[in-house]
Amino acid sequence: MPRRPVVGVMGAGEGAAQRDVELAERLGELVAANGWVLLTGGRPVGVMAAASRGARRVTGALVLGILPSQDGSVSPDVDVAVFTGMGNARNVVNVLTSNVVVICGVGGAGTASEAALALKAGRPLVLLAPESRAEAFYLTLGGRIFTASTPEAVVEFIRLNVASDRPAAAPDEVS
Repeated sequence: MPRRPVVGVMGAGEGAAQRDVELAERLGELVAANGWVLLTGGRPVGVMAAASRGARRVTGALVLGILPSQDGSVSPDVDVAVFTGMGNARNVVNVLTSNVVVICGVGGAGTASEAALALKAGRPLVLLAPESRAEAFYLTLGGRIFTASTPEAVVEFIRLNVASDRPAAAPDEVS
């Protein structure tokens, strides 16, 4: 039986924009509805909490939270909490465990590091409804970068390129 695809959803924690939180929540729900594993930073704030909350609404969801500390607060919607004690170095675990990394919003330095690590590791990077300045920055990094205007377009990209084990090629809604 093939391994379930792991979809890493990354973005701002504290101070996440409401729009990014709403997009992440819908994306988490769609990831779970497709039977994929949702991976987040596991904390009970921002994009990671929203994506986990969305996934939790789906029966049979599996939410994996990779936390920077050795203990501490975890989103109540995380099924498996991995306490790394690695601080921001845990971003490597986030990326290498994911088959695809999705960035919701601008994020901060941590989100940018996850995007850069994804590209360095050859993981597809999807920018969900990015602001123009964020998209311009990420595109300067090169690599397999795709943009999607909606969570549904992200799911279509994953279906076509990650879950099917086919090489990455952008569908009409994703460029």
